[in-house]
Amino acid sequence: MNNLKNTFKQALKDKTPQIGLWLGLANPYTTDICAGAGFDWLLIDGEHSPNDINSILAQLQVIAGHPHTHAVARVPVGHGHIGVTLIKQYLDIGVQSILVPMVDNAQQARDLVKATRYPPEGIRGMGGARASRWGRIKDYGHQANQEICLLVQVETQASLDNIEEIAAVEGVDGVFIGPSDLSASLGYVGQQDHPVVRAAIEGAFEKILKAGKAPGFLTLDEKLSRHYLDLGGVFMAVGVEAVMLAQQTQALAERFKTKT
Repeated sequence: MNNLKNTFKQALKDKTPQIGLWLGLANPYTTDICAGAGFDWLLIDGEHSPNDINSILAQLQVIAGHPHTHAVARVPVGHGHIGVTLIKQYLDIGVQSILVPMVDNAQQARDLVKATRYPPEGIRGMGGARASRWGRIKDYGHQANQEICLLVQVETQASLDNIEEIAAVEGVDGVFIGPSDLSASLGYVGQQDHPVVRAAIEGAFEKILKAGKAPGFLTLDEKLSRHYLDLGGVFMAVGVEAVMLAQQTQALAERFKTKT
């Protein structure tokens, strides 16, 4: 319980592929089901789902019972005073790997590194709460900085233009390509597999890997997931539990209600 070693961060550094699932139902019961499925990581989404600090905490506690699955959490926003405060709260409840949306330039990335680190490397408030096991890890303040995993999202044309500088920022462990927002920013709403979008993502992967960082991606298209894995994708989310539930329940109802 008191081991702070972030095995997910190490896997990204080693470029060992990590297969994950997106969680958007904001419920510890369904999270428990998904945590036992065998994924390397689960993303608790605070941006596009009704999660708050309490529901994220409950899901962290559930995932902790599945030692082979790592919890990653996405803040709704990472910039400005609100972003710094949210990051602090996420870290204090025990999130070690954090995903931040809409990172458009290297300065924003550097600011995020500072928000996730205690002084003198950063500006994180000296708390710890659950993360330090309520003070039972006596040297938590000295260990924490090196075990926090920071993942930033590239999902606009501006961020694509700056991706080399973003990926080069020390303290950024991985760069996640947000395909939905990126395709929209490029003028191809809902067309993640459009040749222009694919070319942009493939170019981004190449630049991320060249910088020595781990590329990440989410798609529900298995063929596309395998394509980006072959191109060096490291932290790859291959499904969304809410979408899977919607699709499977609808398919079951249709099989029984379709007239023969």
